[in-house]
Amino acid sequence: MSNSNTSQRLYSLDALRGFDMFWIMGGEDFFHELMKATNHPAAIWLATQLSHVAWNGFRFYDLIFPLFLFISGVSTPYSVGREIENGTGKQSILLRIIKRGLILVLLGVIYNNGLQFKELSQIRFPSVLGRIGLAYMFACIIYIFASQRWQYVWFVGILISYWLLLKFNAAPGFAAGDLTMAGNFASWIDRTILPGRLHLGIHDPEGLVSTIPAICTGLLGVFAGNFLKSKSDKTPTQKAASLALAGLVCLIIGAAWDTFFPINKNLWTSSFMLYAGGCSLLMLAIFYFIVDVMEFKRWAFFFTVIGMNSILIYMSVKFINWHYTTEGLFRWFGQIFGENYYELVMAACIILVKWLFLRFMYRHKLFLRV
Repeated sequence: MSNSNTSQRLYSLDALRGFDMFWIMGGEDFFHELMKATNHPAAIWLATQLSHVAWNGFRFYDLIFPLFLFISGVSTPYSVGREIENGTGKQSILLRIIKRGLILVLLGVIYNNGLQFKELSQIRFPSVLGRIGLAYMFACIIYIFASQRWQYVWFVGILISYWLLLKFNAAPGFAAGDLTMAGNFASWIDRTILPGRLHLGIHDPEGLVSTIPAICTGLLGVFAGNFLKSKSDKTPTQKAASLALAGLVCLIIGAAWDTFFPINKNLWTSSFMLYAGGCSLLMLAIFYFIVDVMEFKRWAFFFTVIGMNSILIYMSVKFINWHYTTEGLFRWFGQIFGENYYELVMAACIILVKWLFLRFMYRHKLFLRV
């Protein structure tokens, strides 16, 4: 835990991170319970959007993970860039970035398996935090040591190379370019080299190979952060519009690429990276314009409290039984609404209890930093 000075942070970035984490900390469960309680077509549609597609395709919930990684990239020019400007040696920054990446990998293993000692074959090593740690780490390394032109070269080169890797290769016994769960080359390499177990047996959505294109998600965030931080003739409003335009371009390219390299979160395909990246740019443009340009900040405070301690609330489910705690406090309240709406009310109360916990941490300026 550490004190944090938020004076040099983009307020919109913390709010957007909190908006992203809101769905993981309970927003998803609330709308699923709303669907069960009402069976209303709108609630069914919302609940569908808050679940992952099985393989190819895209829903809102498929944006949550890449949006968080994108936001980490956006913050890089403000954090790492400031250190470079202040004269901190690149080697020193590099060691800190590598340390942070490896700590996130370790936290991811803990999140997957708890603090239990298991046989190696029962441990799942790939994780959401692990992918964030590795992708962010390599995106930062590129940011530190490559010029802006070469950063773009890395970005395009990784996306095209990953497409060619999967296009001209496959698991043994499958035709080149096979993108099924069993036949794709990325999952086969994961099955071959990764120790322990994979999340889906023959495939892991946070596998090692599909982490490579995720580096580009972090880099896209770096590009956006550089653009927002840069001193140019563009007004803040024009910068927001430019981000939105860039987002639309990414969406168009991603949708076009989808016709022969499907949008697939499980494989983090290049088309998925661009499509999710386009959505992320649009979200950043909206939050930046409303919060930082128009300075409508009060409504965003709810999300900012969440965004300032995102890793803490994510990891907390492994150490705190939020459902048990909330039921002990609010069971009587849920019973007022009857059996049909009980779980819906409990889902709302869990969000409230978690937020009040985060509000306490925010008030006392206690933030979990990695």
